[in-house]
Amino acid sequence: MKAADFCTHARTGVALTSMGLGTAQMGNLYRVTPYAESETAFKTALDCGIRYFDSAPFYGYTRAERRMGTMLTDLPRNDYTISTKVGRVMTPDASVGMEADGFMAPLPFRPVYDYTYDGVMRSFEASQQRLGLLAPDILFVHDIGAMTHGEKHAHYWSQLTEGGGFRALVKLREEGSTKAIGLGVNEWEIIADAMRVAEIDICMLAGRYTLLEQQSLAFMNDCARQGVGIVIAGPFNSGILAGNRKFNYADAPADILAKVAALQEACDAEGVSLQAAALQFPLAHPAVLTIVSGARNAEQLTANVSWFEEEIPASFWARLKDKGLIAEGAPLPGKGA
Repeated sequence: MKAADFCTHARTGVALTSMGLGTAQMGNLYRVTPYAESETAFKTALDCGIRYFDSAPFYGYTRAERRMGTMLTDLPRNDYTISTKVGRVMTPDASVGMEADGFMAPLPFRPVYDYTYDGVMRSFEASQQRLGLLAPDILFVHDIGAMTHGEKHAHYWSQLTEGGGFRALVKLREEGSTKAIGLGVNEWEIIADAMRVAEIDICMLAGRYTLLEQQSLAFMNDCARQGVGIVIAGPFNSGILAGNRKFNYADAPADILAKVAALQEACDAEGVSLQAAALQFPLAHPAVLTIVSGARNAEQLTANVSWFEEEIPASFWARLKDKGLIAEGAPLPGKGA
């Protein structure tokens, strides 16, 4: 398996490389990342054959989209696939400080949640300007759901379903302003809800179908049956599968640490990198189109590609299955669906 291998979503014809580059780090996630450093990640991705890029207005309070647009501007439009997101309207605000939502030195544009028809259209048109593109390939509704909105979830869900948000997305798809629509979220349950009320095509799911957790397996099987493609983000579960002891962006609880230790033990026994197993496992599911991982610079990108392409023996996956570390029925790499 190579990072540059292509997979085409049957319903929409959107083609994505097996590995994609996420751009939260281009928005200075957790630390300032100079443009030149971000550019090394982008150029190395191109050198490795990666042609799928994901961004969002939220990342760096518009910084990531601006950088992505500059980097893409000299490439032929048919040479890459790009997704971005709607759901937050970035509003000029001089009070934005030196850190916000985990982004360092964010630009002076405060995110305001708006999933209405007008909000989606405003967000989309602003992204067109920042990216320098008329038609991003995929539009995701960003961070809808109870995990983000808590007690306000019903209010925002109503904006999307009754206030015209989905209607705006369908219009953009029908007029050719995007090829595919869906959700970009951290909880699979809200995608299942969306599938019941709208004809969505491709969704980004962060952290919920990984080497560490497969509670979403039945949902993933439904996606495969209904032709809804899944882009897997957060394959390291906020980093705990890459060694930083963080899970869901917080210190990992004891039960998670114990399972990671068991996974690491199996890796050590088979001579496999835990990061390689984490990147390769989700792609075995027939609903999954690509794995998106962020990279701050060329070094990180090169490491991710190396793990993604690492040879993993079948005995390793069998060991995980025998030890109950993978859900019953979960597809294994090299074994098909």
